[in-house]
Amino acid sequence: QVQLVESGGGLVQPGGSLRLSCAASGSIFSINTMGWYRQAPGKQRETVADITSGGTTNYADSVKGRFTISRDNAKNTVYLQMNSLKPEDTAVYYCKSRMIPVGSSYERQYWGQGTQVTVSS
Repeated sequence: QVQLVESGGGLVQPGGSLRLSCAASGSIFSINTMGWYRQAPGKQRETVADITSGGTTNYADSVKGRFTISRDNAKNTVYLQMNSLKPEDTAVYYCKSRMIPVGSSYERQYWGQGTQVTVSS
């Protein structure tokens, strides 16, 4: 069974940093785009950043210059380095990946369970 497991969330003061990790596991043939999304209370889930298998990145305007997405293809893991955090970055952060499981011909979308990030003094 293919799954994504996030880690690294927590409580941090404004201006601080956190690093999120998301590891894919199971019978995976290939991993394509991986990304991070977030959902704050009372708001819709929004894209934070994503990265293709070739390393092309895309960021939401609100995090450009502060967040960096990267991936380690050998470890099937995507990271989100978050610097200069603001209270408005507080949300549950979800990892998403488009993957082809072993034995399948079709790409499928998978979500992690989410990790809470709280930015507060």
